[in-house]
Amino acid sequence: MLGAELNCASYMQRLEQEVKALDHAALLRWADLLYRAWEQGRWVYIIGNGGSGTTASHMSEDLGKSTLHPNSLRDESKKRLRVLSLTDNAGWLMAVGNDLAYDQIFVQQLMNYGSPQDVLIAISGSGNSPNILQAVDWANRHGLHTFGLTGYDGGRLKSMQHDGLHVPLDDMGMVESLHLCVFHWVLNDVYARIEQVGRYAEGG
Repeated sequence: MLGAELNCASYMQRLEQEVKALDHAALLRWADLLYRAWEQGRWVYIIGNGGSGTTASHMSEDLGKSTLHPNSLRDESKKRLRVLSLTDNAGWLMAVGNDLAYDQIFVQQLMNYGSPQDVLIAISGSGNSPNILQAVDWANRHGLHTFGLTGYDGGRLKSMQHDGLHVPLDDMGMVESLHLCVFHWVLNDVYARIEQVGRYAEGG
């Protein structure tokens, strides 16, 4: 745990260093993937465990609401990004975990929801969470686009996913922080494209 070894100033400096070292091209590809899902009317599913599970919920909420200008939210004709965090159906998660196996909690939902050309965002700091790997394997075999968010050495997920953002750092807290931090740029970029504002403004 870096925060146990570094004082506040040193921790913030390290965080800044790690942000700068991230693959900016991967962030753009992530934004491209989400924007194409919006263009094509495809679903985006997001999964993760623990802190990454709440990150999945956060991302889903932001992508559902904050890819539109507040004035657009009341427009029933406005095209929306179809997004769902598979971490949020407590009853389904508990039923599958109890009656079948915990490694099935996401893939069983995908079997109901997923279709070819949909998108699966899979978050796993270690890259080795069995329930994440089961879902990504199924998604890959059924024509979904898989994008992983990993840390440490990337684990099995890094080699299974179609694309992803890797944080090569052996500290779960900072890995989780970076995943969510840089997501907000991705969110803003998708928003700008949908609403044609900022650098995507028509004629801009």
